[in-house]
Amino acid sequence: MEKYLIINGVKIFFENEKNILEIIQKAKIELPTFCYHSELSTYGSCRLCMVEVEGTGIIPACSTPATSGMVVSTNTEKIISMRKIIVELLLANHDRECTTCQKSQSCKLQTLARRLGIENVRFKNVVHKTDRDLSTYALVREQDKCILCGDCVRFCDEVQSIGALGFVNRGSKSVVCPNFGKDLELSECVYCGQCSRVCPTGAIIPRSEVKDVWKALSNKNKKVVVAIAPAVRAAIGEVFGLAKENGTEAAGKIVTALKMMGFYKVFDVSFTADMTIVEEANEFLERIKENNNLPLFTSCCPAWVKFVEQYYPEFIKSLSTCRSPQGMYGSIAKRIMPKILGVNKEDLVVVSIMPCTAKKYEARRKELANNGEIDIDYVITTQELAMMIEEAGLRFQDLDAYAFDMPLGFKTGAGIIFGNSGGVTEAVLRNVASGMTDGQDESEQFSFVRGEDGRREAKINLSGRELKIAIIYGLKNARQVLRELKAEKRKYDFIEVMACPGGCVGGAGQPIYNDLSTRKNRAKVLYENDKTLELHKPQDNPYVQKLYNDYLGNAPGSTKAHEYLHTHYKYRKRYKESVVISDNSSNGGVDIKVCFGNHCMKKGSKEILKHIVDYVGNKNYKDKVNISASICLEKCFSAPNVKVSNTTISKASDKSVEEAIDKEIK
Repeated sequence: MEKYLIINGVKIFFENEKNILEIIQKAKIELPTFCYHSELSTYGSCRLCMVEVEGTGIIPACSTPATSGMVVSTNTEKIISMRKIIVELLLANHDRECTTCQKSQSCKLQTLARRLGIENVRFKNVVHKTDRDLSTYALVREQDKCILCGDCVRFCDEVQSIGALGFVNRGSKSVVCPNFGKDLELSECVYCGQCSRVCPTGAIIPRSEVKDVWKALSNKNKKVVVAIAPAVRAAIGEVFGLAKENGTEAAGKIVTALKMMGFYKVFDVSFTADMTIVEEANEFLERIKENNNLPLFTSCCPAWVKFVEQYYPEFIKSLSTCRSPQGMYGSIAKRIMPKILGVNKEDLVVVSIMPCTAKKYEARRKELANNGEIDIDYVITTQELAMMIEEAGLRFQDLDAYAFDMPLGFKTGAGIIFGNSGGVTEAVLRNVASGMTDGQDESEQFSFVRGEDGRREAKINLSGRELKIAIIYGLKNARQVLRELKAEKRKYDFIEVMACPGGCVGGAGQPIYNDLSTRKNRAKVLYENDKTLELHKPQDNPYVQKLYNDYLGNAPGSTKAHEYLHTHYKYRKRYKESVVISDNSSNGGVDIKVCFGNHCMKKGSKEILKHIVDYVGNKNYKDKVNISASICLEKCFSAPNVKVSNTTISKASDKSVEEAIDKEIK
């Protein structure tokens, strides 16, 4: 029997939709909401999606399952009035400097205020100005613009399993921030920036370097070179109305725009993506031969690399030592291109355009510097590129298309598909198993690794050996795989990991999207672009071959190639500070540290800390102990954790902590 709702007088049939909101969206009605995302759990905090159901009353559409025959009204006078009041209250507690907000064009709060016809706010503005958090190169936090929707908190926890952000305090004093209100740089954030993508306002945004780039372009003594990542070409058209139902590839227009802005040379990061594959495939084959440090993990995603360094340092040796395509581009641009271009190194400014906020962090990693000098001077996102195009007054949609500059402008299809989840794996297979055509077109030979799922597996036979491969996006999925590897429940030879859903096409530096079909269209653009190119295997790129012959020791894996194209990683403690509650260190007191990482907080560490303070007071231990709230004890999955002297008590209880304290005191 068919199920249906009557929505605003129209019968709408439904099948597997989770709630009334999804059925309303199916009816082509855009019901306002701040806190609902199809990628996240249902939260129901903003109450903007309230609808009136006949016989029931006013209910939230996002958290109410549908019952066939329901009669639903989405825009009654009462509901519209409620929505206006909700938005006005949010505006009363919001920094309304909209004209200077970086997210002005994509701000949901601004859009809803306009849609609801709000001409004035009847409530007093009670926002208290706080300093912006500028502690990272990747992101900027502005507390005054937060509307407490919780989208960033849930994405960081549910999709990335990081928990770098959380709710603090209650009622009118509630805020979203890292633990203890510390700056983002002091948290376990990996800078993937997905919090900024789902944030409906400008509370979290990518940190802009547009002013710095304009300043470099205006310096007549400098030659500014730039390279764009594969995913950028598939998304920039969305900003200028070019991306219709199937998306638009706009690389040629980007080249023209950048030239008109004053960039000296415009290159393609897809070229160094080809180089990354040549090096990574060589490394993979060497590890298979030696049966050492397998599985090989890809290292193209800096958020994923930082995740491993923070949470699973025992797997650092499994990470590919290859620099990411951006890292290789920076190295070549700073160390080789001055000779090719006939430009003094000190006069060359290197810029990259990325779909990702973590790339801003990556560019400043000391491991990618040369004698303390960074290779990439500035990293701007696709969003920032669109901003520069608009600032320059260019009618992007009307620009003619021009080709990239050589030699770093020539690429194969393998370099292009790097922007998609599974693209790195497919490119590696094109290299290491290039003879396995099976009558298929080269551009689709290994398409079985493509897909939309956040965790996929594949097998391939290479010279009589069966290789097991995993393709992952989302760090929560990555964490699960790492835990299975540690427990020896799974075994793989090669694992590709990207932090962002869908890969780089879904990066936080891309134009904001809410509909998942947008991300799918971007992926389709890259695969279609791959089909149109003459070459599809990275080892066939003639300019890559020439670069090896002239500068990189003639072959992948050479000493020179390692110097220019490889790097190393190290353990990074996730947190850097603790908060002291009681200090008797001068008397040699017993150290008691309570973990206040988000996982431990959820398991009751706050209550345990309170109990410890009360307990040492009642037992007259105050002068004998040093109590601190440690930012993290690095044992998230045995929470809550308390450290008494040198002993860490996992899954701690009031009783187990009391016994440990008594033992140390006595």
